[in-house]
Amino acid sequence: MEQTRKQERVEADEEKWVYDSSVDHKGRVPLRASTGVWKASLFIIAIEFSERLSYFGIATSLIIYLTRVIHQDLKTAVKNVNYWSGVTTMMPLVGGFLADAYVGRFSTVLVSSIIYFLGLLLLTMSRVVPSWKPCATGPCHKPRKIHEVVFFLAIYLISIGTGGHKPCLESFGADQFDDDHPAERRNKLSYFNWWNCGLCSGLILGVTLIVYVQDHVSWGAADTILTVVMASSVLIFCIGRPFYRFRMPTGSPLTPMFQVLVAAITKRKLPYPPNPAQLYEVPKSEKTQGRFLCHTKSLKLLNKAAILEEKDITALAKQQIPWRLATVTKVEEMKLVLNMIPIWLTSFPFGICVAQAPTFFIKQSTTMNRNITDNFQIPPASVYSLAAVGMIVSVVIYDKVLVPVLRRATGNERGINILQRIGIGMVFAVVTMVVAALVERKRLRVVETDQVKGSISMSVFWLAPQFLIIGFGDGFALVGLQEYFYDQVPDSMRSLGLGLYLSVIGVANFLSSFIITIVDHVTKKGGKSWFGKDLNSSRLDYFYWLLAAITAADLCIYVLLARRFSYKTVQKRAVVAVADC
Repeated sequence: MEQTRKQERVEADEEKWVYDSSVDHKGRVPLRASTGVWKASLFIIAIEFSERLSYFGIATSLIIYLTRVIHQDLKTAVKNVNYWSGVTTMMPLVGGFLADAYVGRFSTVLVSSIIYFLGLLLLTMSRVVPSWKPCATGPCHKPRKIHEVVFFLAIYLISIGTGGHKPCLESFGADQFDDDHPAERRNKLSYFNWWNCGLCSGLILGVTLIVYVQDHVSWGAADTILTVVMASSVLIFCIGRPFYRFRMPTGSPLTPMFQVLVAAITKRKLPYPPNPAQLYEVPKSEKTQGRFLCHTKSLKLLNKAAILEEKDITALAKQQIPWRLATVTKVEEMKLVLNMIPIWLTSFPFGICVAQAPTFFIKQSTTMNRNITDNFQIPPASVYSLAAVGMIVSVVIYDKVLVPVLRRATGNERGINILQRIGIGMVFAVVTMVVAALVERKRLRVVETDQVKGSISMSVFWLAPQFLIIGFGDGFALVGLQEYFYDQVPDSMRSLGLGLYLSVIGVANFLSSFIITIVDHVTKKGGKSWFGKDLNSSRLDYFYWLLAAITAADLCIYVLLARRFSYKTVQKRAVVAVADC
């Protein structure tokens, strides 16, 4: 009876307070009722909306600006867009590492948002300050050098701001949910879906309202709006501070991995203990950060790092063991990172397909009929909003329809596992490239038939299917990658993990430029390059077929890896021994 009452008191205490290594804004154990979950994450989603509004307001029009204002040719402009997108999505690796190791997520988001704001301010000045404008008066065939310098400095300053903003903000939002609390854990599964709905809402406004202002008012007016919105969202983010749950930085997450590797090599000749429970793990009462992971049999060499020898016992008392003995949890964290590398590599072809939407897809729309009525023409970049619509539709259907049905059918809390969700998105990417190739071939035939009007007689909504399908793919693969690189990394690496997710898109942008260079070189030797001075002299349909083939081949390899993948297994709070996993 006394034991039952004691258990009830413990459960009541855990219901009142959050014991997941997080603290409130005063450094205390957070009170569950007044911190975290949706009351905190809504502030965080608000600033993400603002950032995506700014990013897509710039990114989707960048190809237009480089070709129309700075007068770069198609191939050079596409490469510059890919380089900027690549840097922007690679910088989160640096920001995520600094946040996890030294600065903390809240501080990193705040500082990077201020840098982002300064980039937007400089971009606005490059378009409104008379001496920094592209031309002194009216349009010109070659912009001022000072404008190019300030313009590229501004957009790369935005890249630096994104480096701290993107990985930390999303992981900071996910930190507001306690993994060991059933109700909060289930809400967390929906968090990534609704996060992406907020993201897509910002995207849609960015490629409609902001792009419309760029086309019909001025680039400077659009940048002024983005600058004011970003300043306001930083203020909103700070107002939410009392509701947040914070996780303290724990030092470099890479050092323990090197320690595991050194310890495993040092003890490579030792025999395994007969019982995995004999492997070393710190007492439950001494662990202050993160959670215990269960022992697995994969990558057996690394398991030897946790074998406890007689001389290790003496070293333990002197705290001199980091490079000789590792805990089971540290060994398993090392395995998690190694197991991610093949998944990360096989995600690149999907990212290459995604990279075509803000470059070649948008440029195609400039050659087509964009009239909605006799007096209204949609801006080229606004077509990109269809991808966001596709993503929102797929996320809502998945979260509200498919997941409840699949939970009952499979018994899996997620409905289907994370890698299955990513694989479905990759299938959509293949279909996107096939549809894009067919539509582009149709457009080129129209150009051949009517060389006076060209493809202006063809409605821009011929591009709608490929934008919608890649949006459906994003709803599965991109959201799945976010969950995967947040959930399956060590607890101390979650910002860096989301940096890895973003690096999929970043590396893919660089790879896209590399493939364009190789294909251009090879096809030019064959007689005529697939990438001409403009779209009508190019063969993008061949390029899309090539990407479809590459992604389909990669999908086969991905399926083999996904079927053999072992997910992270976390011990329950009450469990201490390795054998209880």
